[in-house]
Amino acid sequence: MIVPLPERFAEFRHVVVITGAGISAESGIPTFRGEGGLWRNYRAEDLATPSAFRKDPQLVWEWYEMRREICRQAEPNAAHQTLVEMERHFREIGSFLLVTQNVDGLHRRAGNENIVEIHGSIWRVRCTECGRECERLHLDTVPPHCSCGGVERPAVLWFGESYDSIVLETVRAALEKADVCLVIGSSGQVSLPVALAREARRSGAMVVEVNLERSEFSDVADFSFFDKAGSALPELWASWRKLIR
Repeated sequence: MIVPLPERFAEFRHVVVITGAGISAESGIPTFRGEGGLWRNYRAEDLATPSAFRKDPQLVWEWYEMRREICRQAEPNAAHQTLVEMERHFREIGSFLLVTQNVDGLHRRAGNENIVEIHGSIWRVRCTECGRECERLHLDTVPPHCSCGGVERPAVLWFGESYDSIVLETVRAALEKADVCLVIGSSGQVSLPVALAREARRSGAMVVEVNLERSEFSDVADFSFFDKAGSALPELWASWRKLIR
């Protein structure tokens, strides 16, 4: 059960949300390091690298096609829908930015618009020759090829690659003015989101965590709600709305 929220929530105008694999797990998408993390005796960490792709692009793309099919069959859940409602409200009175670690595209399918996908999208490809990037919902061949003839790779961030500096600048600019930073379904095993939450706290934002259990964010959070996002987030938002006049 969500505890009563402080009255100051009524004054919040600028919101940043960070989401991780936990929010998509409720839609049936296995977490990256969970029980679904093994495939053909490979670890996900061994397939999601530039070197693995150079060595065997066919194998990597077969793995990504399996993941894409899982994502294709999944549907946004109540937590995704609540974030759509929150975006509509806060974009009218201030600002809202959704920063997701997830590559499944469920936030966009739910209806969120102001999104930063810090790890890219499983539905986009990038040519390894000319660098052209585009959306490919369905592949004619595996691996796919660009019009220039180059092999295309998934346009996602792999192990050993760096975050886009422009993307990070956008996120940090939003965090500097944020009144509250919500962290939903992220364990904190990926270091960047934890660092972003700490930056938000240093900038004066309240940090609210919604997770199944304690995480790397718990020591940063002003409030922690340990429950499924699909039930906790709608309840939290309902309590929040009661404070808004």
